[in-house]
Amino acid sequence: MIVIPAIDLRGGRCVRLHQGRSDRETVFFDDPVAVALRWRELGAERLHVVDLDGAFAGEPRQTALVRKIVATMAPVPVEVGGGLRDPRAVEGALETGARWVVVGTRAALDRAFLADVCRRYADRVIVAVDAKGRQVAIKGWTETVSDTVMEIGTRARDLGAAALLYTDVSRDGTESGPNVEDTAALAREVAMPVLASGGVGRVEDLARLAAIAGVVGAVVGRALYTGAIDLRRGMEVAAGAGPAGSARG
Repeated sequence: MIVIPAIDLRGGRCVRLHQGRSDRETVFFDDPVAVALRWRELGAERLHVVDLDGAFAGEPRQTALVRKIVATMAPVPVEVGGGLRDPRAVEGALETGARWVVVGTRAALDRAFLADVCRRYADRVIVAVDAKGRQVAIKGWTETVSDTVMEIGTRARDLGAAALLYTDVSRDGTESGPNVEDTAALAREVAMPVLASGGVGRVEDLARLAAIAGVVGAVVGRALYTGAIDLRRGMEVAAGAGPAGSARG
């Protein structure tokens, strides 16, 4: 399993939200490009970037900044999400040089859209499964849909998505520990690569996730910024903790 540092962009700055709430924001750095350079120099194997302004607005708002981050990280691959709700937005995100796009809201609402982008951009589409209990959260986590986490995950697998990004919204930005049980259940049910996110607060959390077959990566945000997890140590623990399947892409 690999450790994937997260950079969440809002108003041009690097921030973290508590449980995805826009009114509970912590600004960590004013220069996200410098943050990306830091993670690259520490040996990150992948970077996760979210355009939070885009996620709330429904369309990308930080494309120019994302492009700079991707260029700074090269040749380290970057996955980008936030507001990618139509084919043109997906194409624009890939044109920044990102290796993967992360789609959530439209993927949950529109099977035809998901099928189309998975066909057009084979092995480059990651489906975000943002969980509030058994339900999937959309539109910057402000609403839920009737489909369950398992149903969206199975649909993504059947339509050819490269991976699932599973986040327990209630734990995101809390450092309270990941939802290991539900992450394991999803990975077992869908039998495809899963990226785990939400609540990772210490290296022991990484070891627990790495022991789940099928979990190929863990996205970590706040704990890296507060110093609760040292990236290099986290990478060592994640790499040696147990079977993690094989990544695609």
